[in-house]
Amino acid sequence: MSGTTPGQHTVDVDGVPVSYHVAGSGPVCLVHPGGPGFTSGYLRMPAVEEHLTTVYVDPIGTGTSGRLPGHPHGYTRERYARAVAGVLDDLDVPRAHLLGHSHGGFVAQYCALHLADRLAGVVLYDSAPMTGPDFFAETGRNVDEFARSHADNPELPAVLDAWGSVPAVTDDEAFAQVARGILPLYFADFWGRTAEYAEFVASIAGAHISGLDDDGVPAFFDDRPVLGSITVDTLVLVGRHDFICGPRWADELHRGIPASKLVVLDDSGHFGHVEQPAEFAEAVVEFVLATT
Repeated sequence: MSGTTPGQHTVDVDGVPVSYHVAGSGPVCLVHPGGPGFTSGYLRMPAVEEHLTTVYVDPIGTGTSGRLPGHPHGYTRERYARAVAGVLDDLDVPRAHLLGHSHGGFVAQYCALHLADRLAGVVLYDSAPMTGPDFFAETGRNVDEFARSHADNPELPAVLDAWGSVPAVTDDEAFAQVARGILPLYFADFWGRTAEYAEFVASIAGAHISGLDDDGVPAFFDDRPVLGSITVDTLVLVGRHDFICGPRWADELHRGIPASKLVVLDDSGHFGHVEQPAEFAEAVVEFVLATT
């Protein structure tokens, strides 16, 4: 069975099974979810599948993909990129597009730097050019602003408690529970559209990934000095109200990557494919078709 045949597939990469699901038809676009730790279910994009062969990858350590020997540690961008390369080999296409969301965008940036000959283009969807103290300080300021803006909402304390518990997560069950608890932070208007987002909330699943390398060191990165060497056509796609990988970081990516286009979804937070699905699909499909 061809790797691009619709349905579930698994490929062995360095002794670790990597699962991916194929849907739709047209030019091939791999989709790498965020986290780290989320399975790909939350990232389904039916409007994109109408135009593209959409390949949803379950990152190593999540879903039906295998785990590294040192789980939950060792999940670096280099390891994720090797898994992406293995899926590309299994698809048996000369080049493909790669869409990375959030932490998946960090992986896509790494692939743009190290797997450029395998890629027709990359979509950096709510990504950032670096992580570390400055990144987390910006996130903290945005959480404080969210709290001020929703101070009268009786559900706010539960969201802030869940956010504060993120560093204490140590197992898969807690990961999913906390992820659902902090979702209001990630939307432009979660409480105003709760019923509309119920199916999305139910799709949230994943595994606890520590964010530490094999030596127990935080896997922070700073791509800013090398963004200018990215030659792959790039779409930087961001929600205007994204509190964690928002317009500040999108602007830095766009300014730093020579062959890049910036699209801002004005009524979205971190999940534009759910908040503004038509506008999101239009931006992605137009970019992929123009760079295929």
